[in-house]
Amino acid sequence: MSPQELEPSPASAPSRVAAAGRAGLLAAGSVVLLEAFWLVAALPGAALVSDLGALLVAGVATAACLDAAHRHPPSLRRFWVLLAATMALAAAGRVLWTVQRVAGGELPHTPLIGAVFTAGILTGTAALLCSLTAPRTAVGRARTLLDGVIVGLALVPIGWVVVFRDVAEADLADPVRTLGLLYPMLDLMQLTILVAVAGPVRPMWRPMTLIAASLATRALADTAYVSLAVRGDYFSGHPVDVCWPLSYLLIVAATRYPPPPTCPDTDDTADVPLPPWWRVALPYLPVGGAIVAVVLARQPTGQTPQLIFVGMMALLAALAVRQGLAANENLWLVARLRRLAYTDQLTGLPNRLLFTRRLRRALRGDGRVAVLLLDLDGFKQVNDRFGHATGDTLLTGLAARMQTAVDGDGTIARLGGDEFAVLVDGVRAVSPQRLAERLLDALQPSDGDEDVGVHPSASIGIAEYGPQHASHTDLLRDADIAMYAAKAAGKSAYRICTPLLRESAVSRAELIADLRRAVDERQLRLEFQPIVDVATGTVRSAEALVRWWHPRLGVLTPARFLPLAEEAGLILPIDRWVIHEACRAAATWRGRAPDATVAVNISAAHLRRPDLIATVTAATAAAGLAPRALTLELTESALIEGSDTVLDRLRQLRELGIGIAIDDFGTGYSSLSYLHRIPATELKIDRSFVARLDSADDRAYATVEMVTRLAGAFDLSVVAEGVETERQHAAIAAIGCPRGQGYLYGRPDQPAAVGQNRT
Repeated sequence: MSPQELEPSPASAPSRVAAAGRAGLLAAGSVVLLEAFWLVAALPGAALVSDLGALLVAGVATAACLDAAHRHPPSLRRFWVLLAATMALAAAGRVLWTVQRVAGGELPHTPLIGAVFTAGILTGTAALLCSLTAPRTAVGRARTLLDGVIVGLALVPIGWVVVFRDVAEADLADPVRTLGLLYPMLDLMQLTILVAVAGPVRPMWRPMTLIAASLATRALADTAYVSLAVRGDYFSGHPVDVCWPLSYLLIVAATRYPPPPTCPDTDDTADVPLPPWWRVALPYLPVGGAIVAVVLARQPTGQTPQLIFVGMMALLAALAVRQGLAANENLWLVARLRRLAYTDQLTGLPNRLLFTRRLRRALRGDGRVAVLLLDLDGFKQVNDRFGHATGDTLLTGLAARMQTAVDGDGTIARLGGDEFAVLVDGVRAVSPQRLAERLLDALQPSDGDEDVGVHPSASIGIAEYGPQHASHTDLLRDADIAMYAAKAAGKSAYRICTPLLRESAVSRAELIADLRRAVDERQLRLEFQPIVDVATGTVRSAEALVRWWHPRLGVLTPARFLPLAEEAGLILPIDRWVIHEACRAAATWRGRAPDATVAVNISAAHLRRPDLIATVTAATAAAGLAPRALTLELTESALIEGSDTVLDRLRQLRELGIGIAIDDFGTGYSSLSYLHRIPATELKIDRSFVARLDSADDRAYATVEMVTRLAGAFDLSVVAEGVETERQHAAIAAIGCPRGQGYLYGRPDQPAAVGQNRT
C-alpha cells in the first residue's frame, strides 16, 4: 500500500471531527447521568464523584468550544474561544476546590477559588458581548452590560430577604455566607445580557437557546447552594451538585450546531424587528422589587444591612450611568433621524422637506429669492435602457456635478426622481441666469465619455420674487411653469417665468379641468370629412373628427385639446366615446350607401390597451354596424413603436373584419419590413406631399406615385390627404391614386354626405 493511500482523504476529516464531537457529547452525557445516579442514591464517595464529574464535563466542554472555534467562521471564533476560556476556568476552579477540600476536609470558600469562578463569569459575559447579534458599538455593549448589572444588583436585596430572613444575626457576620449571594446575582446578570443580545433576533440561533438553558441551570444551582450553605445544610456530594456539570453539558450540546446560514448585517437595521416592551423594561422590572426588599430587610434596630446598603448604592450608580447612555443614544438617534428626514439618501443632497423649510425661511427675509427648478431630459430612457442601478449611479454623479457648479452660490436639493432645485437668496455674487448656464454646462458629457446617451440634458425653470411677495408654493409653481416652457423650447435650456407664461399655464390648467367634464356634459361633437372616389367624385367614406364645443371658448379643434387629453390621461374615454358615436352615425348611412365606411383615429395609448378589441366590438354591436364598415386610423410612429402584443391585437381586429389605416404615411420611419408585419388595409399619404403637387415638385410627384404603386403591390387602398386645389386633384388622378380627402371635396361637417357626388 502506498503512502498516499495511508493518508486520510480530505473528505474524511470532517466526518472524523463530527464523530469525535458526538463521542465527546455522549461521554459527557454519560458522566452526568452516572453522577446524578450516584448522588441521588447517596453512594460512598459522593463528594469525590461530584468533583470529578464536574471536572470531566468542564474539560469536555472546553475542548468542544475550541473545536467549534476552529470549525465556525471568523465572525464566531472569538465567541467560542471566550466560551472555551470560561469552561477552562470552571475546570480550574473545580480542581482547586477538590484539592483544598480533600486537604482541609471542609468546604473551601477561599478567595482564590472565588476569583477563578468570578473570572469565568467575566469571560462568559465577554463571550455573550461578542456574539453575532450583540451591539457592535462600545456604547451599545456598555448599555447591554449595564442592563445585566442592574438586574443583578436589584436581585441582591430580594435574595437577601428570601434567603437570609430566618438566619440568625450572628451568622450574617460570616463573609462567606453573605458574599455567596453574589454568585446567583452574577448568573442572572449573564442571563439578562444573553436575553438582551439575542432578543431582537427571530428565530433565535439554537446554540444561544442552549447557552441560556445552561445559565438558568447554573443560576438555580448557585441559588440552591447559597440557600443550603447559609442554613448549614449543604455538604459536598449533595444532589444539587449535578446541576453544574449539567450546565456544562448544555454548552457541549450547543457546540454541535452549525453556524447560522447568513450572519446578520450589523450595518443594516432596516429589517431588524423592534424589541418587545418587556425587553425594553427588562433592566427596570426588578428595581421595584428591590425597593420593597430594602424595606423588608431592615433590622429591628432600624438599620439596613451593610451589604444591602452597598448594593443599593451600586444599583443607583448603575441606573444613573444607564440613563446617561440612553440619553446619549437618544441624542444620536435624533441626529440620525434628522439626517434621514432632511437628506436624500441616494445623492446626499438636501431633500424636498429641507428645501421647502429653507425656502420658507428665505421668503421671510428682506432680500430677493430665486428658485431654479431642474428636470433631467431623457432620464426615463436611461432607466429603461440600462436599468435603475445605472440610473441611480448616473443621478449620483450628476448631483455631484451640479453641486460643484453651484459652488456655494445657492442651496441645491433633490426634490425626487430626476427633479432638482436650487435656492438662491440673500446677497448673491451670481445671477440665477448665470447659475442656470453653469448647471447646463456641468451636465454636458465629458470628453472621455463613450456613450452620450447616458448623459441626459436638463430643462431649467427660474422664478424670482422680492421679499414678502409670494409664498413658497407660488415660487415653486412658477419655476415649474418656466421649466415646462424650457422643455417645450427644445430642452437643454432655461426659461424665466413671466406673467405671460403664468397666464398661459393657468389657462392650460383650467382647460384640462374643463376637459374632464366635457364628456359627461356632452360638450364633444363629431364632424365628418368626406373621402371621395377620385374618378367619380362619389363619397365612399368619411373620417370622424372630434370637436369640443367649449361653453366659453367656442369650438376647439383636436389640435387644441387632444394633446392636453393625452397629458391628463383623458384620451381613452374620449377615444371610446368617438368610436361609439362614429359607429352609431355610420349605421345611419348604410341605408343609402351599403358599402360606406367610417374612419376613426385612435391614440397610441389606446392601441396598447388590452380592452381595445372589446371596445370596438361593443361599439359596432351596439350600433348594428358590420365590423368591415369601421376603419381604425393609427399614426405611423405609433405602429412602429408597437410591441408584438400590439401587433397580435391588430391581427385580431383584422380577423374581425375591421380595417387598419396607416395615417400620415411617409412622415415617420417608413420601411418595407414593417409593412410586412403590420396587418394594414389602407395607406393615407400625408398632406405635406400632396401640398407640394401644386408647385410641380417632381420629388413630391414621385413620392405620391411611389406610395400608390407600393400600396397596390401590397394590396392596400390609398387615400391622398389634404387635397385642396384642382391641380392637386388632377395630379393624384393622373398618378392613379384611387381616393382623396381634403377641403376641395368638403370640409368637416356634422351631417355626413356619404353616398353623394362631390365633383
